[in-house]
Amino acid sequence: MKKIIFTLLALSVLGGTVFASGSGDKGSKTMVLRYAENQPQDYPTTQAAYKFAELVEQRTDGRIKVEVYYGAQLGDEKSVIEQLQFGAIDFTRVSLSPLAEFSKALNVLQLPYLYRDPEHMWKVLDGSIGDTFLKSVESNNLIGLSWFDAGARNFYNSVRPVTSLADMKGLKIRVQESQQMMDMVQALGANPTPMAYGEVYSGLQTGVIDGAENNWPSYESTSHFEVAKYFVLDEHTRVPEMQMISALTWKKLSAEDQKIIREAALESAKIERELWAAKENASEAKVKAGGAVVTELSAAEKQKFQDAMAPLYKKYGAGYESVIADIQAIK
Repeated sequence: MKKIIFTLLALSVLGGTVFASGSGDKGSKTMVLRYAENQPQDYPTTQAAYKFAELVEQRTDGRIKVEVYYGAQLGDEKSVIEQLQFGAIDFTRVSLSPLAEFSKALNVLQLPYLYRDPEHMWKVLDGSIGDTFLKSVESNNLIGLSWFDAGARNFYNSVRPVTSLADMKGLKIRVQESQQMMDMVQALGANPTPMAYGEVYSGLQTGVIDGAENNWPSYESTSHFEVAKYFVLDEHTRVPEMQMISALTWKKLSAEDQKIIREAALESAKIERELWAAKENASEAKVKAGGAVVTELSAAEKQKFQDAMAPLYKKYGAGYESVIADIQAIK
């Protein structure tokens, strides 16, 4: 690992030399910047990354070229974040779970049932609160640019339809290796079972686990609906993702180019949200056609799910009570 980091640092220094000489003599050289994306080429976030690259190249008259590396070619999300800190990679889009390891404040945005609906979330993130969270990563040599959509996560299982909190009792639910996620599932009366993502299908098939949780596109693309057909639209977490640039790269840009980058990031985020909505609709239709049984919670039952989260808010929201209150107060 140390050898890899040393190599990346060396590459970033070399890359920085070319980058600096290009910015010092306007128009004489093209700055080639790298954008890391861990999703496949046709995924909404990757398509938005390509749009971002297109906008930047157009608006800088070709002075800045952004190359998109999809499918985790440059490493997993945590590795990519570290490479951004060193300046070995220039841009990325990451989910909040690995990013929260670098900026603990972001854990607030992962609290269960924090938002009433997607409209509420975007009012929060596209306003001053969202800007504050984008700035929260700056002490880690990162610059937050915009927010991408990643949908809402929902529970699904192979045992029974879930229409009440009581239906969750005893279900073995696969979770990410996150204490917050394990605490959430346990608070709902189910049994959290950490498991590698690639093992979930066989785990469901063999009964090692009863269920898991994820968004519509992941439920569909993994074919989990084939072995866990009961899907409850509880929307326990609605976690956005952050588009970022390395602070080392940012400091090498002129004020004019920084403005172009920010505007392109905001525009590509709007496009990603549209692409995500279309992807969700298509995935929902496909799993329903494939036999998935989808249930929704009544308002009274959803309130019971929310009430069960009180211990998590006390544990993970400590110190951020005023921020949580501000988020919940936005109409």
